[in-house]
Amino acid sequence: MAHVLLEKMLQERAVNGAVKVCSAGVGNVARDGMIPSLDARIVLREDGIHLAEDTITSTDLRRHRHLVREADLILTMTESQRATVASFQEADGRPLFTLREFAGGSGDIEDPVQQGEAKYRACRDEIHACLERSLDRLLAVLEGASRRSINDPG
Repeated sequence: MAHVLLEKMLQERAVNGAVKVCSAGVGNVARDGMIPSLDARIVLREDGIHLAEDTITSTDLRRHRHLVREADLILTMTESQRATVASFQEADGRPLFTLREFAGGSGDIEDPVQQGEAKYRACRDEIHACLERSLDRLLAVLEGASRRSINDPG
């Protein structure tokens, strides 16, 4: 949900395309090619996001660590996920935060899987609020990373 909510916010700010958003999992159930859950698609539709089953699929970050190395900023939903990603050698020196932490808070945004629409709706709203609070900071971090890439392509 965070992936498509952020893409929508970037589009609303006319910076879509300039920022690549990638979503990946690190948990035991994470695997390549998983489709978004029906509950997630239902509550996203309420936000004007019509996500088909095959619009995005998940990526197992444990198998695709090059994505960590390529990232200018990594946001996780939980502190446990942040610790897992931080343990990857590819994360060394990368800005890495939980979404709540990046938005100025603390704690986890728990996965609503198999808990029904109400939990998904609450999770969506929490992700949306954190992204709203941190969007300017996120864009500033990415703009700085872009300048470094231009000035130091190596």
